[in-house]
Amino acid sequence: MAYRGQGQKVQKVVVQPINLIFRYLQNRPRIQVWVYEQVNMWTGNFIIGFDECKNLVLDDAEEIHSKTKSRKQLYTITLLQSVSN
Repeated sequence: MAYRGQGQKVQKVVVQPINLIFRYLQNRPRIQVWVYEQVNMWTGNFIIGFDECKNLVLDDAEEIHSKTKSRKQLYTITLLQSVSN
C-alpha cells in the first residue's frame, strides 16, 4: 500500500483480465490485440464476445503489420490458442 501526504492512504487495485475484457465489451472502445510470438503483427478493433478462457470475438478486425504498416481486413474473427503439454 502506498501513502500520500498528510496520512491519506492510496490503495492500488488489481483489475482481473476478465473484468477488463468485459469493460471493453460494454464500452466498445477500439482495442489492439498483439499476436503471441509475432512481435511485428497485431490485430484488433471491437470486442463483441468472449468466454471464460478469454477467447475473444472481434468485429471489423484488421491485421496490421507494424514494420510495413500494411493492413488486411479480417471482418469477424475468433481468437483461439491450443494448449500443448
